[in-house]
Amino acid sequence: MRAAVTDRVGSMAVVDRPEPGPPERGIALVRPEAVGICGSDYSFFSGHMTEAAGGSQFPRVQGHEIGGRVVAVGPGVRPELSAGQRVAIMPLRACGRCYPCGVGRPAACEQFQLLGIHLDGGLQELLAVPQDQVHPIDVQDPALAALAEPMSVAVRALRRGRLAAGERLLVLGAGPIGQCLAIAARALGAEVMVADPVAERAALAAQLGSETVVWTGADDTVAAARRWAGTAGPPIAIDATGAPAAVRAAVEAVCSAGRVVQVGMSPAEVAIRIGSLTEKELDLLGSSCMDAQDFARAVELVERSAPALARLVSHEFELERAPEAIRFAIKNPTSVMKVVIRGG
Repeated sequence: MRAAVTDRVGSMAVVDRPEPGPPERGIALVRPEAVGICGSDYSFFSGHMTEAAGGSQFPRVQGHEIGGRVVAVGPGVRPELSAGQRVAIMPLRACGRCYPCGVGRPAACEQFQLLGIHLDGGLQELLAVPQDQVHPIDVQDPALAALAEPMSVAVRALRRGRLAAGERLLVLGAGPIGQCLAIAARALGAEVMVADPVAERAALAAQLGSETVVWTGADDTVAAARRWAGTAGPPIAIDATGAPAAVRAAVEAVCSAGRVVQVGMSPAEVAIRIGSLTEKELDLLGSSCMDAQDFARAVELVERSAPALARLVSHEFELERAPEAIRFAIKNPTSVMKVVIRGG
């Protein structure tokens, strides 16, 4: 079978690999039909994530945003999974033994494994996956099934922030995660303002139903959020950028007793005025990956929001062009929303 293999930093090639054998007990054999590429893929490819991922993980088949079809199932697989069924793949495997797992927080597992980072992912023609990571999804386009993964990250962040119907949410960043945050928040009955420095991304968020502001600086964005939500500010803000200025803006924008959720990844350090946390008694929360509940909810949202989510797919490549696709995405950060690599 064909597979796109990252063999070292900055080097990916499409090669022949042996096909997996018949699936074992509890395993589904899936044919990835569409794989989304995201910022963590860029970081892994460029070598910026290898230390965070536990050291060198090469060679590796990347791709953790996976939509596909079941080819075969092993003994003991639950009845709702059968050959020919379209599925979305939850990429996270938690250890089940560490403290986060023990308190019901597998998304923060200390020894988690992620498809495409620690284990081979979706940029290959066949992938064997434990059945509890395989979720049936009712969409026509496998690219939408692949979007269940970024949607699940958004669902997790909203759950961490305890967003409720009728509340106003400020989202910093209008990339794929920011757009998914806005779609999921509106589905909960919240109102959303999205800020981004790229006018085209802000415009897309507006077309999908959010209030928007083009980021020209933290002060202007905070002022716009307070005009929109009231002088005290919105009760919740989520940063989906990892940019220090945006994180500071989130802290400054929310009202007293508000919540700030950090979902954007970054190695950067952020200077925050300590008084902002104590005077307003803020909840400052981190959010990472997803759990099974988040992923199941994301599947439902993708099925309900397919037309909106389809607009996030900006570029498509075939599997044979996967090396070109990831380099194109890295070199064109403002024009790319979501690159999808289509397989068999």
